[in-house]
Parts: sequence; structure tokens; C-alpha cells
Amino acid sequence: MDDRTEDIAATEGLNTHFECIAKEAGVGSGTLHRNFPTRESLIEAAYRNEVAELCDAAPGLLATLPPREAPRAWMSHFIDYAGAKPGMADALRAAIAAGGNPYGHSQDLMPEALSSLRQAGVEAGTLRADISATDMLTMLTGIALASGKPDQRDQAERLLDLALDGLSTGEP
Repeated sequence: MDDRTEDIAATEGLNTHFECIAKEAGVGSGTLHRNFPTRESLIEAAYRNEVAELCDAAPGLLATLPPREAPRAWMSHFIDYAGAKPGMADALRAAIAAGGNPYGHSQDLMPEALSSLRQAGVEAGTLRADISATDMLTMLTGIALASGKPDQRDQAERLLDLALDGLSTGEP
């Protein structure tokens, strides 16, 4: 599934016509139906792919940014991920109602990504050791829920800075 297909599915949610998705993905509708027999399965696949992309960013950030800056950059990516697709929330609820479990996948990947970022900061002495990756994810989810809309981006960035200050040991 490519980014254009994810954008269509996530923006329009379950109202998206399969033929439109197939055309954007460059495949026939039969191919799309064989791989994703329901709209819910397509939405779940799009969501899982976005979670994987978000989590896969952590090692690259650690390789290119100082241990205090890498978590902050990932937090900003998280806000992008959480707020970029307005139709995704309703679509995910429908996927769950149909018996899917799109969140099971993310409940493992996101804490793992945050754990690696957190551990690098702890080892460098820039992040507190008494805050878990799960605590960090809960905090980020709250910020995304409160300020995750595109027109709230400035507020979200301020809250992320405040959150990082709270996670910091005070060392540069």
C-alpha cells in the first residue's frame, strides 16, 4: 500500500470507494478486494503501516540527533501521525466493531520505539530514569487528543516542549 492510498483511506475513512483506492494504488479493484476483502481490513492495514513508519523513525533519529533531541523529534512525528488523518478515528472504530484489533499491533511497537529513545536519553544523562516509555506514550496521547488538530500545531509544539522539560534531568 502506498502513501496516496493511505491518505485516501485515512481521510475519507469508510466512505472511500474501493475503485478510487484501487486506482490511486495502481491496481485493479479485484486485486484490492483479494488483499482487503472489507473496507475495515483496508483501514486496519493503512493504520498498521502508519504506526510502523512512525516507530521505524526512532533508530534514524537516534543515529542523527543528540539523545535529548531525538525523543523530541519523535514526539513531533507522533503529533503529525495522530492528527494528519481526520477520517481514521471513525474508520478504526468501525474496524473494531467489525471484529478487528488495529491497536494490538501499536500497543507493542510504540512503547518499544519510545523505550529506545528514552533509554538513550537516560544513558546520556539528559532524561529522567523514573519515567517509563508507557508513561511517555500516555502523555503524548493526551497532547495529541488536546491539541492534535492542524490548527492547534503551535499549541501542540509548546506542550511537547513542556513535556520534554518535565522528562529532562536538566542536563544539556
